[in-house]
This record gives sequence, structure tokens and C-alpha cells, in this order.
Amino acid sequence: MKADTHRATPAYRAHTREELSRGTFDLLVIGGGILGTSVAWTATQAGLRVAMVDAGDFAGATSSASSKLVHGGLRYLQTGNVRLVAENHRERRSLASDIAPHLVNHRPFLVPIYNDGPHGAAKMGAGVFLYSALSAFGDGMGRLLSPKQAKRLAPGLRTDGLKSVAAYSDHQMNDSRMAVMSVRAAVDAGAVVLNHAEVQGLRTTSGRVTGAELRDRVCGEEFGVDARLVLNATGPWVDHLRRMEDPNAAPSVRLSKGAHLVLNTPDPWRAALTIPVDKYRVSFAIPWEGHLLLGTTDEAYEGDPADVGVVPSDVDQILSEASMGIDPSYLDRDRMTYSFAGLRVLPGGPGDTSSAKRETVVSQGHGGMLSVAGGKWTTYRHIGRTVVEELRKVSSVPLGEGMADPLRTVPLPGLASPDAVTQRLIIDREPGARVDPLVARHLATHYGSLAMDIAALVRDRPELGERIHPDGPDVWAQVVFARDHEWAVTVDDALRRRTTVTVRGLDTPEVREHTERLLAG
Repeated sequence: MKADTHRATPAYRAHTREELSRGTFDLLVIGGGILGTSVAWTATQAGLRVAMVDAGDFAGATSSASSKLVHGGLRYLQTGNVRLVAENHRERRSLASDIAPHLVNHRPFLVPIYNDGPHGAAKMGAGVFLYSALSAFGDGMGRLLSPKQAKRLAPGLRTDGLKSVAAYSDHQMNDSRMAVMSVRAAVDAGAVVLNHAEVQGLRTTSGRVTGAELRDRVCGEEFGVDARLVLNATGPWVDHLRRMEDPNAAPSVRLSKGAHLVLNTPDPWRAALTIPVDKYRVSFAIPWEGHLLLGTTDEAYEGDPADVGVVPSDVDQILSEASMGIDPSYLDRDRMTYSFAGLRVLPGGPGDTSSAKRETVVSQGHGGMLSVAGGKWTTYRHIGRTVVEELRKVSSVPLGEGMADPLRTVPLPGLASPDAVTQRLIIDREPGARVDPLVARHLATHYGSLAMDIAALVRDRPELGERIHPDGPDVWAQVVFARDHEWAVTVDDALRRRTTVTVRGLDTPEVREHTERLLAG
């Protein structure tokens, strides 16, 4: 059986369970969010035999519920963390130019400066200039714009009391697509992965954690994985797994909920807004997938991570904060197409979650299991390297001796110019292979050169070239591709995390029913 085909079928899952049960892996990563995936990708590049499992879908929780930004962190300048901003910029530009230019897109950002706002024009002008300088002016120079100039880029910008607008540049991405492409990269490098595989217990040898007992949630089959080292990268569930190792383990992290809203807009936006809420907090309004993404909140969360969601008070807060920089006509609740919430994993300690450090925490339990939590999307490759280096320090056996540099520039699958892929899809002369320009652009910016594989599916089965919903650019071939090459098992796997159907509010009962039939083969 080819390793890259029919990844959601019972036969493939049985084959993967058998492979996971065979021999001893150097590293078992539990948790397929972006932290776990980054470690698996990096460790496999470094020559280790790696397994990765997740109780749900890859990036099914926090990693697909971010603000979709790849950014230097303008607000970090407020706290004087210039070095962090410079490091973030370097990785941002590397992702955009070398690793995933087909997935990471440049986006202008505007900071409106109002008469009654917390920041003055001189201060913000200096801030965006420094921010650009820390990026070596790779995206141009931060500057001040007039309200009229800014309004052309962000039609919904509120101009009452608006003195000036500071402009700078960052990048954005579709976090779900970035995650699944990173999983593909790890598998291409040699990792063995399985989603919807829940840990039932940990295996131990002489008091040390040496693997896990699992259950395939799709078919109920139980199996086990042996490993020389186990990494707990379960995000909001990190302490739950730590208590499997040690029932008396004290809490190591706290959780902060970040909620977002997705709205339709009457006019296309070419720039995002960074709206100052007070001296330290901001609210974002970001053009994304033809919609406007608003958020985020930052409040302590103590419930079951599986139950996190957007509640009416979140909607009220986000719309209220957005109204500080956006005309009310753009913030009609009837424009909402979708909402989502994720959980930031923060170091334990006193104080508000909004003031807690956004840092990666690595700890080791009594049984030798390592746990990693925190981090951010922009620097996910660096976090993978940091954790792999930590694994080498604490391992009781020689792990990956003679390892190559795990941060060499290895691109994500599909590396290509989106413009070139779009043109190729549009002008393809083969019968049945030509793609509508809007669909072509959508495929090129979400799959890169892998869009040609989707076009091949349409060529073989022209009905798969039909749009999933007439109001969106996704086509049915993407669902088949997600099933066969991207581990999509459930309807939500396909419609929310492999395509953009759900976030556009287009997953009607009819769409979900047809998706289920396609996933069943």
C-alpha cells in the first residue's frame, strides 16, 4: 500500500496501527497540534523514528482557532521586547519566502489613531518605523497615512475623530491548511501519524514511561506504541496526560480563551486593522477568506477544553471593541457567518492571563515523559528545534547522535508561486481540466503545486469540479483529496479544516450529507 494514498480508509488506518505497533520508536509525540507536529517534523528531519497521534483531528483544537497571523508582534514593542520582535520577523519572512510562500500571504495593517485614543500619532509613527526597521524594511517602511488614504484600504474604517493612521506590514495564513501541510511534511520525512487515536493509558518500564495504549476512535480497535521517549504535546489537555503519568502532578499551566467572529462585508478590504483598545490590548479586524475576521478575547478558562466555544458575552465584547475602529454598519450581527474559540496554554502563576508570558514551557515528569506547552504559530519551527534539543539533553539513551541541523530550510509540500499555479490551472487545455479563475486562485493559495493533483481528480471525474456551495470557491474534489491524502475522517475534518466551507457559513445539511457520502468512499 502506498504511504500517501487513501489515508482515511479503514485499510489505511489498519495498516498505520500495525506500523505503530511494530518495534520501538525513538519518539512518540502525543498531540497533533502545531507544537506536536513541529516536533515530529523536526525530529524526523534529524533522523529519529517518530510516531505522532492525536485524540481528535490534526490541529483540531487550538491550532486551528488562532487569529491566522504570522507576525512580528507590534505590541511587544510596547513592553520593550525588541529582540523577540526581531526574531519573529526573521521567521515570518522565512516562512513567507522559503518555507511556505504558497500559504503565507503579505497583508498591510493599519492602526487608527483617534483624538480620544490611548496612543498619539508621533508615538505610533515611531513604533511602526521601528517595527519595519527590525524587519530590515523587507516589506517597506512603516509610515503615517491620512484617513482618506486608509479608508481606501479598509472601507469600514471609522473616521469620526480619526487624526491619522499608522501603516505597517505583516503576514497571514490559513492555520488549518498550514497545519495539515506540516503533517504531510513530517510524513514525507518519515514520521508515522494517526489522528482520531485516543490515549487510554501510558506504558511504563521500570517506572519510566515507554509508550502508550491507544484506541482508534473510528473503529474502536485498541493498540499500543512503544517508544524510547514520550512527548506530551496535548495543548489544553497537557495536565490531564501528566496526571496519567503521576496522579499527584500539580497543575503546570493555565488556560486563556480567545474567541473570534467571522463576518461578511459589503466591500472587499485590502488592509487589516489593529485597533488599540487600551495602552496594551488591541483588537484585530483582518480580511480573511473573503470575509472579515474579528477578535480576539483573552480571559481565564477553567472548564473542560472540549467544551470551549463562543458565548453571547464574547460576541458583545468583540463587536464592542471592533466598533472603536469600524463603522457600525459593518458590525451587524446578521453579517456573522461563523464564530470559533481556542485556548492559549500559558505558564501557571498569578495575575491576569492578558499579562502572562506567551512562552514555551518544557517540563519532565517522574516517569521521564516530557511535556511541552505554549508557543505561537509564527515561531513554530523554532519551537520544534528547541524541544528536540531538550529531548537530547534529558534522554537516558543516545538519541539521534550525529543529527543534522533540524532547522535547515525544508519547505512545506506544494511549494510554488500561487500566481504561476493559478495561471496553469486556468490555461490547462486538457478536456475537463480547465478551472474557473476564482476556484483556481483559491486552490493555488491553499495547496500550491498540489492544486494540480486536485485538477487531475476533476479531469477524471468532472462532477468533482462542481462547487460545494455556489457562494464559495471550494470544490468537491477537495473533499476527496482530503480523504485520500490529508487524513480527513469526519465531516468537520473536511469542511472546517481542509476546506473553507464552514468558516464561510456554507455547510448546509445538504452539503454535510454529500460530504459524508464522499468520505465514506
